Amino acid sequence: MTSVRLCSPADISRLNLCNLDPLTENYAQKFYFDYIAKWPTMFIVAENQRGQIIGYVMGKVEEDPEYLKILGDKYLPWHGHVTALTVAPQYRQMGLAKQLTAHLDRACEEENAWFMDLFVRVSNETAINMYKKMGYSVYRRVVGYYSDNPTGKGDSEDAFDMRKSLSRDKHKRYIRENGESYHINPEDIYHG
Repeated sequence: MTSVRLCSPADISRLNLCNLDPLTENYAQKFYFDYIAKWPTMFIVAENQRGQIIGYVMGKVEEDPEYLKILGDKYLPWHGHVTALTVAPQYRQMGLAKQLTAHLDRACEEENAWFMDLFVRVSNETAINMYKKMGYSVYRRVVGYYSDNPTGKGDSEDAFDMRKSLSRDKHKRYIRENGESYHINPEDIYHG
């Protein structure tokens, strides 16, 4: 049986089963500890019956500074962000990613966020389809977001900025159709 719970500092050294996957972004230990300290309800792990961490999601809530509202539709209001979501390869296709993101969604709802967002490589069709099944849609394409390109086609790779409205966004103000054709540069994402 798998249990889902908040991440503790002791768990950071136990993420290897997930982090050894080539599609998982790896960070310095300080980065993980910062998330636990700043957003303790938004770092969630899945643990198997042997006590191994087999998946996790890291998230946060953020917004652009108030004075940047003059940017209009480029201004990012209070929202939840999926920083990392990963499940160990042998535990995929079991609904763990959906279970983990549901916990993060609830935490962001409690923070009164407008929407959830995340970035995913345009070549990662499996993840894109999974996120779409969870209610996400492509908001825009960020040209050259990733500085590496594992496909071997160029030096960098684009990302899709995918979003899902939360209950506060009743009129779907922060979602758009045909986001794949709306291109921006990485420096246009966050202005804080």
